[in-house]
Amino acid sequence: MARFHRVAIYSSILISIYLLVLFDVLPIPLIDASIAQEILPVIPWWLLVSFGSYSLWSLGWGVFTFRDCPEAYQELLQEINEAKNDLRSRAVTVD
Repeated sequence: MARFHRVAIYSSILISIYLLVLFDVLPIPLIDASIAQEILPVIPWWLLVSFGSYSLWSLGWGVFTFRDCPEAYQELLQEINEAKNDLRSRAVTVD
């Protein structure tokens, strides 16, 4: 089973349970119904904000721990020069 299928199955199960609880088809034990009706509509927004915060943190951490690669830099410059020379041989103005 592919990762996408697993994620689709788990998320559809969780969404189904959430909707059943939200529309009072499935009761929540040990929680008062009025408190549940105040909290449940906010859960999707809370999840969205949490995911956005995690994404920004992950991106920032990746930028912070990014390693310099001098070999890759030189290789990239060489490829750029090769591409420019190829374009110049085809009578395209570069620079």
